[in-house]
Amino acid sequence: MAETAIATEDLTKYYDGRRGIVDVALEVRVGEVFGFLGPNGAGKTTTIRLLLDLIRPTAGRARVLGLDVREGSLEIRRRTGYLPGELVLWERMTGAELLAFLGALRGGVDHRYVAELAARLDCDLSARIGSLSHGSKQKVALIQAFMHRPELLILDEPTTGLDPLMQEEFQRMVAEVRAEGRTVFLSSHILREVERTCDRVGIIREGRLVAVEDVGDLRARELRVLDLRFAGPVPASAFQGLPGVQEVEAQGDGVRLTVAGPLDAVVRAAARYEVVDLTSHEPSLEEIFLRFYPGHDGA
Repeated sequence: MAETAIATEDLTKYYDGRRGIVDVALEVRVGEVFGFLGPNGAGKTTTIRLLLDLIRPTAGRARVLGLDVREGSLEIRRRTGYLPGELVLWERMTGAELLAFLGALRGGVDHRYVAELAARLDCDLSARIGSLSHGSKQKVALIQAFMHRPELLILDEPTTGLDPLMQEEFQRMVAEVRAEGRTVFLSSHILREVERTCDRVGIIREGRLVAVEDVGDLRARELRVLDLRFAGPVPASAFQGLPGVQEVEAQGDGVRLTVAGPLDAVVRAAARYEVVDLTSHEPSLEEIFLRFYPGHDGA
């Protein structure tokens, strides 16, 4: 097996002159969980479709599992589990019928493992797919991606429609894949999901890869807006100059802070006063990008 699961070089895609992605160069190591993070429309799905040879690039090239994505597309798909972001399933089939059909196309799968995945995700495979909620359809799609124990999992917005308990179960499934030395490429627009699941993160904005970071480094940059209410007025100077504090606004008995990274210094400073209420607001991904990754305006 190659040491690199995914490698792209200047990968570019335009749709009738409209930007898809531009000069994307990334490397995903074998055995890691790599998060591909960006707002909707940033180019995440375009990148995935290029990796699977579902569409062809305007320029650049890509290799997956050591194979050129065009010359080795069938072998790549055989060794890969794929969950598309735009889910379309045969709705007249039951979940069991669909998985049996897809398993037969793959030359057979371990049906005990399929049943185990269904139990873990609380997925009723006897129901017709057309009668299922979006979240239940997502569970069936996750099972088909995992069921043949692929070397590489490519998952596009995998937790869409899942409740918090099932999101946690999905994270355990991904951790097991990593422990077995297999690779996961996970596309998401949810920062928390990527932080909890991935080893490294590639950040794409307006079609361009603007950063690749370890999750620990990304977490250190994490931005929060804190609204604190005290029993009485507190001066802005109580928080100005503290590590990570970027903005302080004091009005009456309230203080609003913009903080990057750990909150220990802020908590210690606030503890000198009587805190009545505290609310934390997480910024959108776009706000994070504008603050930490400016100057990338796409093409």
